[in-house]
Amino acid sequence: MAERPKRAEFEAAAKSLRDVVRRTQLVPLHTHHGEADILLKPEIHQTVGNFKIRGVFHAVSQLGASERARGISTVSAGNTAKALAWTGRHFGVEARSLMPEGAPRTKIEAVRAYGGTPVLVPMDEVFRFLKERGWEDEPYAFIHPWTNRDVMIGHGSMALEILDECPEVETVFIPVGGGGLIGGVGSALKALAPAVRIVAVEPAGCPALHASLAAGRPTSVECDTICDGVAVPYITDEMYPLLAELADDVVLVTEEAVRDTIKRLALGNHIVAEGAGALATAAAIAVAPEERGLSVAIVTGGSIDADKLAAILTA
Repeated sequence: MAERPKRAEFEAAAKSLRDVVRRTQLVPLHTHHGEADILLKPEIHQTVGNFKIRGVFHAVSQLGASERARGISTVSAGNTAKALAWTGRHFGVEARSLMPEGAPRTKIEAVRAYGGTPVLVPMDEVFRFLKERGWEDEPYAFIHPWTNRDVMIGHGSMALEILDECPEVETVFIPVGGGGLIGGVGSALKALAPAVRIVAVEPAGCPALHASLAAGRPTSVECDTICDGVAVPYITDEMYPLLAELADDVVLVTEEAVRDTIKRLALGNHIVAEGAGALATAAAIAVAPEERGLSVAIVTGGSIDADKLAAILTA
């Protein structure tokens, strides 16, 4: 089981990330009636356009200089790769990311622009590499996007900001792919404010955690979703016990609801969100106000191809 990090670790990480991570301010979800019971945490405003910089930078910073000098690598649908490329440039080391051939063009191009190397392979090869621990045959220092403890601790810095700005929060909605985000933010919330309800959010087209919890064990599912950032078809044996412990509930979001929320965020809040980035907000909207109370929805990233965004906005 992935060990739940401790409060002091999150506080130390937040301090070390001060000059790298932007403190993203909570903003109310726009409505025409003025309610402010859903607050957005717009991680699209991080330097790489998504929350991954928190965990990736923290994990790489914890490596020894000689280990970093080997170069750093990861596996990613795009956002972790962007964060790794930015971090590699910061430390002056090579950053290599195994990515699916079908990753959004905007993510692939951003990895190159930050100085990273995207290695494009079929999706099946991405998950085979992870399951077979392919990084053990390579010279790079590998940063696992989900199970790396320092990645989760870096992500958990977000929880400190949420609680500092909104100590009365009752529910936090967190998208789930491999589980690194909820592993970090959820662990920090349980340590700092155990009364806060943690809702894991998945697309209905890729409900790996939902299926795993229903089965009582890690389970694989088929994935077909616009939410490429969380399109992970299984929960690892290592992460399952931690996620089962942290999630007070799991909400599944339809593709239609994701698209509607992308449009609502863009036109109402002027926030550009990718599919995975809109998930938490879509779930918060779907849950009755009296059930969720004052809520925070994490808008995890905004890397969406322009043609896809245009089609959603004009539908």
